[in-house]
Formats: sequence, structure tokens, C-alpha cells
Amino acid sequence: MSVINHTLGFPRVGLRRELKKAQESYWAGNISQDELLAVGKELRARHWQQQQDAGVDLLPVGDFAWYDHVLTTSLLLGNVPARHQNADGSIDLDTLFRIGRGRAPTGEPAAAAEMTKWFNTNYHYMVPEFTQGQSFSLGWQQLLEEVDEALALGHNVKPVLLGPVTYLWLGKVKGAQFDRLELLKDILPVYQQVLKALAERGIEWVQIDEPALVLELPQEWLDAYQPAYQALAGQVKLLLTTYFEGISHNLDTIRALPVQGLHVDAVHGNDDLSALHNALPQEWVLSIGAINGRNVWRADVGQWFERIQPLVSQRQIWIGSSCSLLHSPIDLNVETRLDAEVKSWFAFALQKCAELALLTKAVNDPTAENLQSLTDYSAPIRARRRSTRVHNAQVEKRLAAITTRDSARNQPYEERAKAQRARFNLPAWPTTTIGSFPQTTEIRGLRLDFKQGRVDGNNYRTGISEHIKQAITEQERLGLDVLVHGEAERNDMVEYFGEHLDGFVFTQNGWVQSYGSRCVKPPVIIGDISRPEAITVEWAKYAQSLTDKPVKGMLTGPVTILCWSFPREDVTREIIAKQIALALRDEVEDLEKAGIGIIQIDEPALREGLPLRRSDWQAYLEWAVDAFRLNAAVAQDDTQIHTHMCYCEFNDIMD
Repeated sequence: MSVINHTLGFPRVGLRRELKKAQESYWAGNISQDELLAVGKELRARHWQQQQDAGVDLLPVGDFAWYDHVLTTSLLLGNVPARHQNADGSIDLDTLFRIGRGRAPTGEPAAAAEMTKWFNTNYHYMVPEFTQGQSFSLGWQQLLEEVDEALALGHNVKPVLLGPVTYLWLGKVKGAQFDRLELLKDILPVYQQVLKALAERGIEWVQIDEPALVLELPQEWLDAYQPAYQALAGQVKLLLTTYFEGISHNLDTIRALPVQGLHVDAVHGNDDLSALHNALPQEWVLSIGAINGRNVWRADVGQWFERIQPLVSQRQIWIGSSCSLLHSPIDLNVETRLDAEVKSWFAFALQKCAELALLTKAVNDPTAENLQSLTDYSAPIRARRRSTRVHNAQVEKRLAAITTRDSARNQPYEERAKAQRARFNLPAWPTTTIGSFPQTTEIRGLRLDFKQGRVDGNNYRTGISEHIKQAITEQERLGLDVLVHGEAERNDMVEYFGEHLDGFVFTQNGWVQSYGSRCVKPPVIIGDISRPEAITVEWAKYAQSLTDKPVKGMLTGPVTILCWSFPREDVTREIIAKQIALALRDEVEDLEKAGIGIIQIDEPALREGLPLRRSDWQAYLEWAVDAFRLNAAVAQDDTQIHTHMCYCEFNDIMD
């Protein structure tokens, strides 16, 4: 049986962030809605063609979103909060933007919907809102219109739909409380209408995403899948699509569903592919997510060939990305500043499409030539394992020497508190701020001018010093007790530290969508991490010289730096976090030597790093907390350690 390949989705923003720029121009009133729509249409056409040219057989349609794909699903189902509705009940693009950002060029402003993390990624979705007794109807026609676009261009398409159970799981009840699962019967008729419309267009396969199936769901939610998919059966073939983890723990539920195929994330899940093959109905397609959609590393296609090839003669196999390529930058070819060795280790979205094609070709036709192509492609991976850019013997030796004593402060809290009260004599409820002051146009311009060589080092330091002085003066005027220097020198709380640590590299155009029009360019951790010299001491020491009040040293914690970077795949997250912790431990010591007695270690990502399954939480929390303690425990008894966490459910991590 011939194997085909597909992607689960493709980045939306455009190589040069064209969508972001068009969105923000439209919101500012600088372009018309028609001009914005034209940008979206051009991007979709370009991305479909790029995937096809790279060798992708079955193209995703419906992965494009003007703001967020979960929000798009809400509009498809006619789920618009009352405060955002048009007077005539219609749904348009500005309706979508009002839900996403609270305002749009037309309509009345109202509070935006809540935003939260998409599973364990750094993408954020708009949380659907549910009220008791609400109705649903086929509203926003974006999916059907885009399917028509792709068909008109001659593409072999696979529409993408967020599944009904996951959609309800992701939402929240507003107003009178009730079980939102009761709404399943009300949204299923809309899904039926959509599938019927797709069938009428000649669509054979629909990718229906149910990533909630990787979670440890309550039994009543698992029980909802059977009646839901019984209602959706019969109009088109359904590829039940999961990602971000394995599904073996829910396999009994899955294999009883009336679908025609299952996609599994074989990168992040630990499912045994042979066991899955044996457990699934023989007539089902098994789609294997072999190419990592969440990272930037070149795939070991030879290794994947060995895993997939034995199954090809036994059932219909598809090969896909592990998840949507939304989480990967678009094209490695535009990275002109990466050195050749490091660049050879990477693959961005377009390169991942080519990996799918290369692997599929070899699986379908395992000739000596095709197998050699796999070996040749994987050569940089083998070279990376030996590279001194990756391995630092001193770091590895230091990591191996860590003991439990290294993560413990010298004295119990009560003794440290006495020493700190004696040193600082702060009031019972001291006032302070989180740390960063507004990044003004002037500050950003100064940093950019320095980076591009238009301002020399002396003038740059003079400018930053003046901004720090202003921050200290303002805090003293306001009467704050513990001051901060304002972080004028920092471009980003993670990037700034990555730029000063060995083991990181940065891209020029490695943008990924965070939410709406916001894009981020995460650092890439390529090797063992160490600190060649002090990072924050100069500016903290200068700020402290301006005042008699204590000034906090400001560090980003090891787990946050890990979570907001593209991590290595050859070592565990625990090892990476502890390497960062050791580097920052040295920074704590140097800050103390410079006279800084209060040090804040920010860990806003500590909660978001939790595994998807609650049964895995304890192991994560043990090493994540240990990394923080390893970072901080070197401090003297009279040094006060602060932390800062935000945007999370604190009860999940309080003990």
C-alpha cells in the first residue's frame, strides 16, 4: 500500500510577518478590510503552493486564522458572546477582532475574551465562553470559503476542524454554572452541517482535531466521544487527530469510535507503533506524526524509516508532522547569519515539509539510492553528537557533581529572616515593583542604534545610565521601599540572558505566533550552557550607587528560560534547566559581591511547564523547583531572594 504524507497545519504569519503587519495596519485604520483580506488570501495561496512544491501530498485547509483557530471555531459555531454581537446578529471579521482584542474598526468596544496557553505550547488561544441555554448555528463561513479557494487552485486538500469534545473542554462557563458538556448535543448539528457541506464539495478526508484525548480526562468526557462521533459519521472520512502526547491510556475509547483513521504524535508520545497497529481496526489509516512540528531540529529520517517501514505492508500508513507546523519558524533558507555548522542542524517548517517528502519516498521505494539519501540527510545529526559546540566537559562535570546540599540555603528560613531584617530594616509591608519599566521608543531606538553600530559603546552606556537614573529617581519620589533599575538595557527577559550565555544561538527571522498579531523569536539552545562573564552586575551595581535604598538584582529563572526557548532534543529538559541554574547561580554570587542584597528570580513559566498529564506533575515539579533552588541557594543568609510568577493557576503549584 502506498504511503502518503501530510501536514497538520502551517504557520500563518508569513515569512516577513506579513499577516501581523496587515492586521495592525487595519486596526490602526491605515488599510481597508478588503486590503487585509487580500493579504490573507495571498498568504494562503503561497503557503499551499510552498507545501506542495516541497512534496506534501495532502494539504491542510482551515489552519489559517485571522487571530486564533479556536476563536475561528467559535465563530463557525455561532458562539459569539453577547457583548461582542452585532445588532443584526451577523458575524464578520470585526466581530472576531472584538472578541480577540476587545475592539475593532467597527462595533462597540467590550472586554476581550480570556486568553490562555494552547496545551503545553507557547501559543495562546481565545477561551470559548458558554452560557446555559445558549444556541448554536452555522455562522462564520471561513472554512468553506478557504476550501473553495484551495480547490479552485487545484490542490489536494484535507480540511481541518477542531473537534467538538476538545472545543467544549477548552471553554469556560460564564454566569450561572452548569456542565458545559451538556452543550455537546447542541453543537453537533452544526458540525454535521459543516461535514455535509464539505462532502458536497467532493472532500474525501477531514482532519478532526481532538488533542484532549492525550489528557487524563474525567470518565464523563471520555464517554462523550462515542455519541459525538456516531453523530458525525458517514458523510466524509474522519482522521481523528491527536498531538502533544501519546494516547495509549485512552486507546479503548479511541478504537471504538466510528472514524476512518487516527493520527498520533510519535515524537512527543511514547506509544508503541506496533502495539497501536495491532490494537486499531485493520481498515483504519494510521497516521504517524514523525516530523517534530514544535522545534527547529533536523529530523533523523533514517531512524524514522526503521520505525515506519515494518508497518507499511500491514496497513494503510500516512506520515505527518507531529502537530501543526504553526509552532515552527517558516524557512531556514533566509537565515544568512547562522554559521554553516549550526545551520545544518536545523529544519524550519518548509524544510520539515521536505523531510516528509524524503521519508515518504524512501518508505514507498526503499532503493539503495533512496536509503542513501536518508543517510546523507542525517549526517549533520551524527556530526552534532560529536561537536564541541554542543558538549562542554566542564559544564557536564559540574552538573554531575551536584548534591542535595547545593539546593539548600545555609540556615532555616527563621534564621535567614532575622539576618535580613537586621540588614534591610524594611517596614512590615514593603513596597516594590516587578522590575521592568516601560520600554519607550527612545530606549528601543538606543538599543537598536547600538546593535547596528550607529552608537558606540560609551554613548550607549551613557544613555542607558540616564534611563536607570530616571527610574531610580522616580521610585524614590514615590516612596517605594525596594527599588529596581528598570531593565532599560534588556530587549526581552529571556533573549537578554541567552545573548550572554554560551549554548544559545539566535535567528534573524525565526518568528512564531504567540497570539493574535504577536510573534516571538525564541532563542535556540544548541549545547551545554555556561556563563562566560557576569550579565547583570554592571547595571545593578550602578543603580545601587544612586540610592541608599536596596535595589533588587533581576534574573530570569532557569525554567522560564527553558520554556521560552527552542530546547535541545538530545538531553532532558531537567538537564537543560539545571545547566541554566548553575550559570545563574554564579550570577547570584557576583551580584552579592557587588553589594546587591535582594535578588529577584522570575519564574512566570513554572506553571506552564507542567506536563499535560497530572500523573506526571510531581516528577516535573521536583526537578523544576530543584533548579530554582540550585540557582538561589548559593545566596548568603542575609540575602533576600524574591520570585515573580504570573498568568497561571497558582493552586496547581502551591504546596
